[in-house]
Amino acid sequence: MSSPELTTKLSPRSVEDTVSRLCSLIEQKGLKLFAVIDHSGEARAAGLELRDTKVVIFGSPQAGTPVMEAVPEVALELPLKVLVYAQERQTLVLYTAPQALAARYGLDEQLAARLAAIDGLTDALVADGA
Repeated sequence: MSSPELTTKLSPRSVEDTVSRLCSLIEQKGLKLFAVIDHSGEARAAGLELRDTKVVIFGSPQAGTPVMEAVPEVALELPLKVLVYAQERQTLVLYTAPQALAARYGLDEQLAARLAAIDGLTDALVADGA
């Protein structure tokens, strides 16, 4: 699925390793990890099959609170979410593009910048190496 509202990146790691690395990066950056939702694990527990699929929910109250104060409806999108899933022997990282969120909620440049850090975080996530 391709959409201009979504950003998709290819991870060189497994889903499990990508999620682990993302959680580590979140911690290193001093962000708040709210939850890791293991959709495939829950499917298995219910006797169903689903490709390896996890959602990492994280954010920064310092960054997000002013955005929600200005536009309360953006709370539907915050904290930020990153989907990590297996697709044909690849691991994909997918999230709503910060520019799309800014446009959807009419955020000014200053507020939009508070959401844009997800791009750098996911760039570091999918980089080769350590």
